[in-house]
This record gives sequence, C-alpha cells and structure tokens, in this order.
Amino acid sequence: MSDPSGVQNRYVETCKELDLKPNKFIMKVLDMERQEQIIRAKNNEDPQDNMAIKLPGNNHLLTDTRLQDEDALILYKSLVNSTYVTSLDLRYNNISDEGAKHIGNLIKDTCGLKHLNIMCNDIGPDGAAYLCAGIQVNATLISFRLNGNKIGNKGGMGFAEALQVNTALEDLDLGDTDQGTKSMIAMATVLNRNCTLKKLNMNRPLLFSQQEETTVHYALMLKVNSDLCELHLQKCDIKDFGAERLVDALVLNIGLKYLDLSCNRITRDGALAISKLLKRNTPLEVLDLGFNRIEDDGAVYISEALTQLNRTLKTLVITSNNIQGPGLVAIAKSMHSNPSLQSVFIWGNKLEEPACVAFSELIESQRLEEENTDVQAYVVDGQTYLSELNHGIRRHYYWTPSYGPDMSIET
Repeated sequence: MSDPSGVQNRYVETCKELDLKPNKFIMKVLDMERQEQIIRAKNNEDPQDNMAIKLPGNNHLLTDTRLQDEDALILYKSLVNSTYVTSLDLRYNNISDEGAKHIGNLIKDTCGLKHLNIMCNDIGPDGAAYLCAGIQVNATLISFRLNGNKIGNKGGMGFAEALQVNTALEDLDLGDTDQGTKSMIAMATVLNRNCTLKKLNMNRPLLFSQQEETTVHYALMLKVNSDLCELHLQKCDIKDFGAERLVDALVLNIGLKYLDLSCNRITRDGALAISKLLKRNTPLEVLDLGFNRIEDDGAVYISEALTQLNRTLKTLVITSNNIQGPGLVAIAKSMHSNPSLQSVFIWGNKLEEPACVAFSELIESQRLEEENTDVQAYVVDGQTYLSELNHGIRRHYYWTPSYGPDMSIET
C-alpha cells in the first residue's frame, strides 16, 4: 500500500473478508485521495510519500452519518501493516469502548502510524485501558489526541503508567477527559523522568480540593523537566498561590515556550508574580491568561516587565480580564518599546476610548498586524471604537511539528 489506490483496494478487500459493507464516507474520502494522486501525476508533481486519512464525523459536506465500532475494526485490519498511512483522524464519531479496543490494537501493531486523533468520541475508562496497552509498546506514534472522551481518573492513571515506558510520544491531549486529582498528580510525577513528551494538554479536570495540590505538582515537575515545550492548564482552578508556585519553578526552566493558564482564578497578585517571571527573560514565548481577573493593576505589572526587560515573549492573551483603559493603554505602550512582542489579544475587556485610540494607532502603524490581534478599529462621529476580529488564530498550539497535516487545534 504505497499509494491511495492501494489503501482503497485493501479497505475493500478487508470488508469482503469480514463480510461487511464498505462505509460510503470512508470510500468517498479514499476516492478523493486517489483522484488527487491522479491530478498530481498529470501535473508532473512528485507523488506524496505518505497519506493522511481524515474522517471527522462532523464533516457535513461529505457525510451525514458517523463512524461506528465496526468501522474501527475494518480500519485496524486495513491499516495495521501500512507504512504509507501516517495520520488518522477519527474525531467526532461514535466510537465506543469496543471500537477503542480495535484502535488500541492498531496502536500496538502499527508499523507506520504517527498521528492519531480520536477526540470527542464515546470512549470511557475501559476503552482507555486498551489504548494505554497499545501506547506502552508503540514505537511510532508521535501525537495522540483524546480530548473530549470521558476516560476519567482511571484512564488518566493508565496513560501516566504508559508514559513511564513509552519513548516515542511527543504530543498528548487529555483535555476535557474528566481527569481527577490522582491522575493529574500521577501525570506530573511521570513527567519528572519522561524526557520525550513535548506538549501536554490537561484542561478541565474535575478537582474538588481548594489546596491547589495539582498545580504544586506541575510546578515541581517544571523545575526538573526542561523538555516540555507546551503546557495547557485551562480550568484547573489555579489561583494566585498556584501562579506563584508556577513562577518559582519556571524561573529555573529552560524549555517551556507556551503556557496556557486561561479560565482560572488569577488576579493582580498572580499577575505580579508572572511579571517577575517575564523580567527574567525565560524561553517563554506564548502566555495565555485569558478569562482570569488580573484587572488594571495586573496589566500594568505585565506591561512594565515587557517594557523594561523582557525580549522573548511573542504572544500575550489577556482577553476577558476586567481590564479597563489604563491597563490596556499600558499594554499598548509596551509594544512600542518591545520589538519581540508580535501578538496581543484583548477582546472582552472594558474598551474605553483611550484604549481604543492606543490600539488603533498600533494597528494603523502596522506595529500590530491584523492577523496578530482580535480587534479592529473603526470611527463613528469622530470617536474611535474597537470591534471583535475573529479569524481563528487564537488557541493555535505553538509547538506544532508533531501534528500531521491539518491537525492543528482551534477551539
């Protein structure tokens, strides 16, 4: 199977062997890949040396049905020996624990699969056990997205156990999978020794303690792990104490480039601690503080760090932080003296006229380009206003090489 035609023929043969009808959606996608190969040949273009199969169930232009467990079985039988198919996208389908068993076997036995996306299916803790068993012995998979499958604390513990022995996985997304305190701490503990993982998403765990134990463990991990490039901790109930513990650790960290602390409870005191981190010129390039409550004081603290000392941060997200004119003006002024800061996102704050004028000047002078912000200026009766500019660039993952074609994340 070194071309799309071979993959399609193998799929049809497998359906005959299992006495099952070929799925129309899968056949349509494989046929589109085959047609694209024919066009490339007619244009004298080099054939692709690998193939990405994209089967998202929410693609209503191609299908009105979603893949089931039996489709996962057929795909396993079809792709297990393929070195040509390196990326498989099965997000937003109806794959349950039974289908996860077949996907786990595919992970275990594959000889070429590098990117796998099964986010937002119906996989639970039992299905996660099959996936983890495959991860333990797999040596090819680089990125794995499980976001939205309610695998719970048990499933998270299984992934932590698998990462103790897996030396290939670089990108793991367990966001919105109902992780508990035990699995969150287990994952942080494993990363004290795991030197392979580059990107981790642990958004929205189910935490019931107010002591921020999970945040403290992730801070301790960041003190010793300088291989992790990107960490997402949205909705982890991080307060100022947790932000201060993370800062204490990141002062010693030489690897983290993207830190997502959005949708937490960080106020101006936490922003003050973060400003001290920025003054240390650590490798941090993207900082997401959206949907916290740093207010004017917090914005001023951060702007002072950006103005005076920091020359590494490239993107700052401070959307919906109850920041008014003085704080936003301070952020705008910091861009004039900080050449490294390229992107600022501010929508959802109190956009008073001084802030509107300051950001309008940045945009008009092209110091802040349109694709690097979420606002655009307009004038009515001589007064400047800002409107929201939604072009989908916020929430792109920063560290992207591990993703297969068109598998970057937007939410």
